[in-house]
Amino acid sequence: MQIVAMGGGGFSMEPDNPLLDDFILSLSRGSRPRVCFVPTASGDSENYCLRFYDSFSRKNCLPGHLPLFARRPDDLRAFVLNQDILYVGGGNTVNLLAIWRAHGLDTILREALRQGVLLCGVSAGSICWFEAGVTDSFGPELATIKNGLGFLPGSNCPHYDGQASRRPAFQRFITGGLPPGYAAEDGCALYFQDGKLKRIVSSRPTARAYRVEIQNNELIETPLTAEYLG
Repeated sequence: MQIVAMGGGGFSMEPDNPLLDDFILSLSRGSRPRVCFVPTASGDSENYCLRFYDSFSRKNCLPGHLPLFARRPDDLRAFVLNQDILYVGGGNTVNLLAIWRAHGLDTILREALRQGVLLCGVSAGSICWFEAGVTDSFGPELATIKNGLGFLPGSNCPHYDGQASRRPAFQRFITGGLPPGYAAEDGCALYFQDGKLKRIVSSRPTARAYRVEIQNNELIETPLTAEYLG
């Protein structure tokens, strides 16, 4: 069972830097994998989808996307399970989770994970796999979300260096009772196998991740060195 959670990066943030997206493709079980973009968090943004196709149509894969606003595949379960990679875009995490649950996609995704479909995503597409996280879904002031899919234990904070308020907010929330978790800077990705962190990679030489937790009533932020893919 494989999940890649990106703090930031990929085709939407680094269109001229394919390192993270190529890393994701390298993990696939297929020689020419079916890569399905899931743009729910952006309201199925047409521009976002076009950028995905522009990037992935030039790679050795079969790109597609899953719409949930205008219409969806008749057999959603069969469509999802037929993919090799599900790539979730950024946007509003709260809306993403609500829409997925309304369509029963949350249950299907758990089945897909167990059957070997690689799940990945950036920003909202990173937070969603965890139990909890830090979100700007409700407005400019950051808040917690505690009803993630729970495929990965603990909490998650993307854009740890990309937005000045993220780091202090994540630390404050964990001090206040949010489950311990992982933060990732832009350009950094966390690779999990069977629910355990196996590898940290980056598309930028200095990008890294952190483990943030409470130990002996004290907040501890442990830097985690990433393997630069360049």
